[in-house]
Amino acid sequence: MLEKLLELLTEAVPGIDFEKETALVDDELLESLDIVTIVSEIKDLFDVEITVDDLVPENFNSLRAMADLIEARMA
Repeated sequence: MLEKLLELLTEAVPGIDFEKETALVDDELLESLDIVTIVSEIKDLFDVEITVDDLVPENFNSLRAMADLIEARMA
């Protein structure tokens, strides 16, 4: 699942090292439009529902945080 997510992120927002970055939102590497795109792609690829309450920086600051969010929504 992590590999699929990494592929999705790399295609959606090229030029960011998603494997190393841990403050994607806090360091403004991801903009709001990027997050909208990522959420849409996550919904399609993993068939999960991401709610407005999920749209907090902690859930999108790193690859691991996004993977944890997806896993929580799949459960």
